[in-house]
Amino acid sequence: MKIIDLRSDTVTRPSAAMLDAMLRAEVGDDVFNEDPTIIQLEAFGASLFGKEAGLFCPSGTMTNQIAIKVHTQPGDELICDVNSHIYNYEGGGISANSGVQARLVSGHEGRLSAAMIEPFINADYDWLTRTSLVSLENTINRAGGSYYSIPQIQEIHQFCRDKQLKLHLDGARIFNALIETGESSRQVGSYFDSISICLSKGLGAPVGSLLLGDKTFIKKARRTRKLFGGGMRQAGILAAAGLYALQNNIARLKEDHQRAKKIEEALQTLPFIESVLPVYTNIVIFHLKKDMLSGDAFEKLLAAENIRVSAFGKQTVRMVTHLDFTEEMLTKTLVVLKSLKF
Repeated sequence: MKIIDLRSDTVTRPSAAMLDAMLRAEVGDDVFNEDPTIIQLEAFGASLFGKEAGLFCPSGTMTNQIAIKVHTQPGDELICDVNSHIYNYEGGGISANSGVQARLVSGHEGRLSAAMIEPFINADYDWLTRTSLVSLENTINRAGGSYYSIPQIQEIHQFCRDKQLKLHLDGARIFNALIETGESSRQVGSYFDSISICLSKGLGAPVGSLLLGDKTFIKKARRTRKLFGGGMRQAGILAAAGLYALQNNIARLKEDHQRAKKIEEALQTLPFIESVLPVYTNIVIFHLKKDMLSGDAFEKLLAAENIRVSAFGKQTVRMVTHLDFTEEMLTKTLVVLKSLKF
């Protein structure tokens, strides 16, 4: 029986067409900036967001951590939502890599606003940490794939300019947001000093993320990538997958969102569900009734039916739809959910 894997959209595998693009990729030494496919990917990604330059890295954690290091000095403070990936899931990199501390803000469904940020900006006194960076996440993983609209981003952008703060976007799933809002990537790009986009989630590449910004920023970022051990050689084979993903796999993200909504609708009818977070994109997060079963127990129940999900807390479970989760798999998942008895 084929496994249905809903643990994350990182589990996607390259399609035959993507593998063919990888096999045909022209390569060179990227540390010498001589890999033509990487150069093409970086330029293409930058152009999508109206940025001057890009940098190809192995992971979104690396692109985020590079951005933090370039934008800050040791002893600085950055502001982010309490649910942020950069704070929760990057191994303490904010402090370990950059000597920076995080000031956490509790946003609304993971989203911040200028009014939320303002009280956490430190005054310019010698004895206070210097606030230097604001980081937003779009979409917001721990908030069920919620997203920002352009007006919300624009307000924060203007606020950061007025306060002389840099603004970074962890856009690991930015295209999921844009598919829903109908806004353009160039619009988004105009409001951020740096942007990280992931190629290996819903877009289906096997590995890789892009960091985007102006030429001065990317030059510093490239040096920091080397410092972090991220210099690559003939990595155009990987870049070709990312280029294929950007050129072919964005529009179809809508299918993932539609399937996630169907899972949400089914969960809301089940007696063992306490609540379901609103499903905005491709992430489904729900809470189980305490007197019935735990997240770990639910994960094991579905594993017995060849469906993989992630326990996201004691009573919380996450499912993420993606391009390898088909309509047939959706049907099977819904049947299993509705038939569970314990």
